Amino acid sequence: MSTLTTALRQLRPALVVVALFTLLCGLAYPVTVWAVSRIDTASAEGSIVRDDAGCAVGSALLATDPQVEPGQPDPYFHARVVGSGDQTNPVAAAMAPGDPAAGLPSNKGPSNPELAEWITLRREVIAQRDGVDPDEVPVDAVTGPGSGLDPHISPEYAAIQVDRVARENGLSLGRVQALVAEHTDGRQLGFLGQPRVRVTELNSALNSALGLTAPGCAEPGQAAQG
Repeated sequence: MSTLTTALRQLRPALVVVALFTLLCGLAYPVTVWAVSRIDTASAEGSIVRDDAGCAVGSALLATDPQVEPGQPDPYFHARVVGSGDQTNPVAAAMAPGDPAAGLPSNKGPSNPELAEWITLRREVIAQRDGVDPDEVPVDAVTGPGSGLDPHISPEYAAIQVDRVARENGLSLGRVQALVAEHTDGRQLGFLGQPRVRVTELNSALNSALGLTAPGCAEPGQAAQG
């Protein structure tokens, strides 16, 4: 048997293995992952929240906290602290800008005196904004999530905002409470975690109830194409 024949016989198993793993890792595995991702297309595409006109208003996975100018009507539900605030302005530093692009935790520990000042200031700002006693402001309202982008709030935090949202939008208290209930999830599997309100979706539903659409989008009933 020639040296060339021997080399080819030894090379054949290597080529078979290369071809097999190319098919498995380069074709079968990516196709399987893609197929599984199609089971829940909303999550695979970023869980985009759309209004009645079909316009994207945000993601169900990312908090967006509506900001208003001082003294202006505040008609929406607020999320937890979103992003990292302006360090030159005590109130802005404590409340943060509400922009997911600035979503950073403060990295301040529970013993940090500046964080304690922020929490006190947040409690005062929120109590004044929603017309409640500072002691009624729940803990998730004055603390930020580790990601800085938590899209949920507690039912207790939503509850203290209902009066303001109903008043500023000219809606009945019952109507706003019903919207909150529709966008509240219970514990996972009945015992994991805590009940939570989906803020981005709730504010989108609030806009729909008022007949409003996202800026630059079609009017209700004229859903955007694509």
